[in-house]
Amino acid sequence: MSRAKIQKKSMFIDMTAMSDVTVLLLTFFMLTASFVKKEPVQVVTPASISEIKIPETNIMSILVGPDGKIFMSLDKQSDMAATLEAMGKEYGLSFTPQEIKKFSLCQTFGVPISHMKSFLALSTEQQDRTLKNQGIPCDSIDNQFKAWVRNARATNHDLRIAIKADQQTPYAVIKKVMNSLQDLKENRYNLITSLKSGPEE
Repeated sequence: MSRAKIQKKSMFIDMTAMSDVTVLLLTFFMLTASFVKKEPVQVVTPASISEIKIPETNIMSILVGPDGKIFMSLDKQSDMAATLEAMGKEYGLSFTPQEIKKFSLCQTFGVPISHMKSFLALSTEQQDRTLKNQGIPCDSIDNQFKAWVRNARATNHDLRIAIKADQQTPYAVIKKVMNSLQDLKENRYNLITSLKSGPEE
C-alpha cells in the first residue's frame, strides 16, 4: 500500500517587523550615545568603589599622564575661546580670529603658551603628534596651569573641576596640581576613577 505524499510548502517569514525594530534601536543608540574625547596620552585611572557621577556640562577636565605631563579641556567652545583670549592678554600675546576658532575646536590642549601660535598653525594630525610630548608648565617659576584654571574660572563661574590621573603618575605631580588649585581657593574637585567591585561578604 503506497503512502500518501504530503505536499511541501515553501516557508515565508515576514522580516518587516524585525527590520523596523532594528532601525529604531540603531537610531536610539545613535541619539543617546556620548562621544569620548580624544586624549593625547593613555591614562589608566586607579580603581575605587565610588559611584558618584560628575555632571556632563560645565566641566573643566585636567588630564595628568603617567610621566606627569598636564593637559586640559573645557566642554564648551565659547569657554575655550574666551579663556585663550584671556591668557593672551595675561602673557602679552594676540591671537587671530582664525586661531581662536581653531583652538575652540580642540578637544584637549596642553602646550606652553609661548608655543600656542605655532601649535595652532599645525594640522590636526601634527597637533596630535606634538601634543603628547608637550604639557602645560606647572612649576614654581612659571605656573601656567594655575593661569589657565584662573582664566577659565573667570570665564565660566559654574565650571566643575575633574582630575583624571594615571595610577602610575608620581604623587609629587598630583600634589603640585592640588596645591595650585588650593592657591586659587579651588578646594572642590572630582577625581575620576574606574569602578571596582566592593569587598566580598
